[in-house]
Amino acid sequence: MHLYYYTMTYKYLIPLYLNKVLNEKLVFMIAVLFRWFVSLHDYSGKSKPPMFGDYEAQRHWMEVTISLPTTHWYFNSSNNDLLYWGLDYPPLTAYHSYINGLIFNNVLPESVQLHTSRGFESKFHQLLMRYSVLIVDLLIFFPAVFWFFRQFFKIKNNNQISQTMAIGIMLLYPGLILIDHGHFQYNCVSLGLFVASVANIFANKTILTCILFSMALNYKQMELYHALPFFFYYIGSVYETYIKYSFFAALRKLIILVLSVLLTFLILWAPYISDSKQIFQVVHRIFPLERGVFEDKVSNIWCQINIIYKLRNINNQTMATICLLTTLISVLPSCLDLFKNPSKIKFLLSLINCSLSFFLFSFQVHEKSILLVAIPVLMYSPQSPFICTWFVFITTFSMLPLLIKDNLLIPFISMSLIYFIVYSNIEKVFSKQKETFKLNLLRNLSLFGCVILTICSIVLKPPQKYPYLWPLIISSYSCVHFIAFLIYFNFEQLMLQIPKKKLY
Repeated sequence: MHLYYYTMTYKYLIPLYLNKVLNEKLVFMIAVLFRWFVSLHDYSGKSKPPMFGDYEAQRHWMEVTISLPTTHWYFNSSNNDLLYWGLDYPPLTAYHSYINGLIFNNVLPESVQLHTSRGFESKFHQLLMRYSVLIVDLLIFFPAVFWFFRQFFKIKNNNQISQTMAIGIMLLYPGLILIDHGHFQYNCVSLGLFVASVANIFANKTILTCILFSMALNYKQMELYHALPFFFYYIGSVYETYIKYSFFAALRKLIILVLSVLLTFLILWAPYISDSKQIFQVVHRIFPLERGVFEDKVSNIWCQINIIYKLRNINNQTMATICLLTTLISVLPSCLDLFKNPSKIKFLLSLINCSLSFFLFSFQVHEKSILLVAIPVLMYSPQSPFICTWFVFITTFSMLPLLIKDNLLIPFISMSLIYFIVYSNIEKVFSKQKETFKLNLLRNLSLFGCVILTICSIVLKPPQKYPYLWPLIISSYSCVHFIAFLIYFNFEQLMLQIPKKKLY
């Protein structure tokens, strides 16, 4: 039945999307429709006690935040068992859970009662939870995407696809839809704040950029993947101001940057800053070194090395240090180039390179973290739609084991297929630059490999001795792609020549 919804959407809506009636309202409608279709499927941990999954984690945080004082949210107690989905995100996530909890307490109070609501599942509750994601998606992520591309197309007039196409490619990205509206998370909040902060860089609004990105970082600590490009872009622009104008002009700019970030952090951390124990506990919760270098099969370097040498034999602190050093080395070329040439287009490329380096080399990476790379790639897609959409296909595929586990195979196949067909038509009609036969062949062989591995994961039972064979092969296959893309995007940034008059 659910497959029927996707088929009808493709049959009746997609042809309109590709005809002469292209407009942003239609893109908006299709994007919302796809999210609703995916939400009709299962979610993480559905009816799987005792821990359930991310759906239960989000519900549990609502229960904890409305039942306990703010200063108890991150501490273990008889009322807050941290081993049962304890809060492990920064304060803004907790505040969001608190607001959701207040609403749920009024509408369906039994769903957020302390202790007695664990594992609560009802049809009405599921509907409320799904709406809670859709609403913040519409309020934060959607406006941010429209805002960014309007700013982007103001300064870039040599793009290969139209503004509407770029918005469509981003809003219809299967990976984010499947994780937020299927698996169940609120990535659209932090990613929406991140996209909005980048839009403000393109609009030359420094203070708003700092506030929005600080909020994104205080919603999910994984936004550190994007932090270095922001830092080096602004430090580079401060240095350029010093060279072109004066020391005092540069100092004024630096003070504005620092105060914008500090004040945002102080406001968001207000309940905790008066007590050092509170601060250390929150930091300890959001950076859990004891979990090890990775948990599930992830498409990064360490998971592949672990096939040959078991990294869990290495002390966690030692491993964390190794991860930190390799990550810093891998981002160094991109960051130094951005510092030297702080242009907006190089800033986008640096976001891609740094976030992909963090995904491949950093400590405690989850498979869903690839979304932090996919979003800046989609933001760059008007410049290179062929490479960018190829990349995001692989990102969705890399999460296949998780999606199969959550019983989201049908929406994964349906949305990936529709996304490929839509993009192929867009490529034929709108792309000004035709890719070479060899590059097209390479892309098609790459995606054909994804199809074969998907079929094998569904049809072929792995040997009893290697129960995680297919997830491991999928992670390795995806990792090879990500390494190649990292080389490509670094080359793209370092070779890009920006005239001095177009900097900033």
